Amino acid sequence: MNKGGKPDNLIGAGFKGYSIYAENFGGLLITANNVFPRGASSIHFDGVTRSSITNNRLHSFYPGMVVFRGNCSEILVTSNHFLRDHEPWTPFLGIDNGLDDLYGLLYISGNNNSVIANHVSEVINTQNIKPVGATPVIILLVSGNGNYISNNHVVATKVNAKISDSCYSAQVDALLTTEASEPLTVTTVLVEKESLQNTILDSGSDAQVVMDRTVNAFRATPMAGA
Repeated sequence: MNKGGKPDNLIGAGFKGYSIYAENFGGLLITANNVFPRGASSIHFDGVTRSSITNNRLHSFYPGMVVFRGNCSEILVTSNHFLRDHEPWTPFLGIDNGLDDLYGLLYISGNNNSVIANHVSEVINTQNIKPVGATPVIILLVSGNGNYISNNHVVATKVNAKISDSCYSAQVDALLTTEASEPLTVTTVLVEKESLQNTILDSGSDAQVVMDRTVNAFRATPMAGA
């Protein structure tokens, strides 16, 4: 299949299922969807090329929200809102997709992909971070070359999540809670040694971006008072 679209849907899956899954596609457009928990991932691509993920609201209780495997290439990810928070409903506590917080909210294996101008909200309790004591990763470039990461805004905060026996009230309360919270230390972009010649611009401070700067290009987000 070489073209297709997935616009304007309200989508969710179980914790062992995919909300949106595509394999060996080209020219796929995923836009203006509201993807809610509890899918194992929000969007999973395997061997997809020259496609776009734009203007979606993606909400998950687990890492691995957007996953590119199988040498995905030339995919544009832009103008999306990512929300990662905790499971608030009592019957599902302790159930997840098996991934830890080092996996990244966006996991990218492939070449010449662009991740531009997305907003990421990570609102989690430090006691639930896996492995214990780890620094959560937002964007992980695990392999491939020539990826372009630019102008992504990450808001990471600590929260003491409330739980409830009522699914509706638990999730509404979690979404509407915006009181002042402590900042959460995160790695906004982590580039593994197998991924080379990438460009990372304005997507984290000098301390928040981890990579070999001799083989990748980097410009830090300007920080107040720096």
